[in-house]
Amino acid sequence: MNITVTADTFRLAQVFTISRGSRTEAKVLTVKIEKDGVTGWGECVPYARYNETLESVTAEIEALPAEFTREELQDLLPAGAARNAVDCAMWDLEAKTAGKSARELAGLDALAPEITAYTLSLDTPEKMQEQAAENAFRPLLKIKLGTPDDMPRLEAVRAGAPDSTIIVDANEGWSAEVYADLAPHLVRLGVALVEQPLPAGEDDALIGMERPVPVCADESCHDRTSLPKLKGKYDVVNIKLDKTGGLTEALKLRDEALAEGYKVMVGCMVGSSLAMAPATLVAQGAMITDLDGPLLLAEDRDVPLNFDSAGVHPPKPALWG
Repeated sequence: MNITVTADTFRLAQVFTISRGSRTEAKVLTVKIEKDGVTGWGECVPYARYNETLESVTAEIEALPAEFTREELQDLLPAGAARNAVDCAMWDLEAKTAGKSARELAGLDALAPEITAYTLSLDTPEKMQEQAAENAFRPLLKIKLGTPDDMPRLEAVRAGAPDSTIIVDANEGWSAEVYADLAPHLVRLGVALVEQPLPAGEDDALIGMERPVPVCADESCHDRTSLPKLKGKYDVVNIKLDKTGGLTEALKLRDEALAEGYKVMVGCMVGSSLAMAPATLVAQGAMITDLDGPLLLAEDRDVPLNFDSAGVHPPKPALWG
């Protein structure tokens, strides 16, 4: 089994800003696994929030043994970007080798398109209202917030897109007091979900707090081992393959979270269609699908995912799976 890791850069269509900073490009790692004349592909986005860099994740992948199974991989690497890219490449390799789709290998029913959120970058209220108006045709908008001055932004987005469903991502940027103050306004403005309002290390403050709008764990939820720490704090878990360490764990996390009474959101880092493709399997029937990474890019893979009014469609075999 021959594994190759390549760093790729995709220009963004516009500057993308969250509470932690701004970017103009998506830097990803592409993994190619070749075995017996068959090639599987995967992609990951190393994330500084989890102390990952392109170099550190590349080193993790290059240190893997020459031969291992996808099941053995789960113990060879921790949950994170490195395992994600390799795991997804192995799913692709197994599907092509077996002459089946990854969906069939996973035992899933036929895949359908899922309406995906479209993320509005953090900006001034005026600029965010402009963004919202330009995208008011989209049924689901996601707003990046997480500052002390979020109410004018939220009001502006609702004014710009009066008919869209809105979800809010604070990226750990609020305190318990700020969240409590904002909660009634979130209800008033028809917000359907709040993602990670408090820092992951301070989210015990959510225990006992009223949650008039469903609260979703993002940075607080990585894989199945996270679930016991979420009780009493969250209503929804955000499953991202770069956090779970691949499709294998993501599917197990989804099933266990649903069994424990959580609803599921399937999210992404800012990456290409190759990164989103495996996540479309996890997103089937999810409460919220947020796989808009390719929509934020100025350039994408040669065979991109199809996005239309029905949502994000399952990948073509030429892309993945």
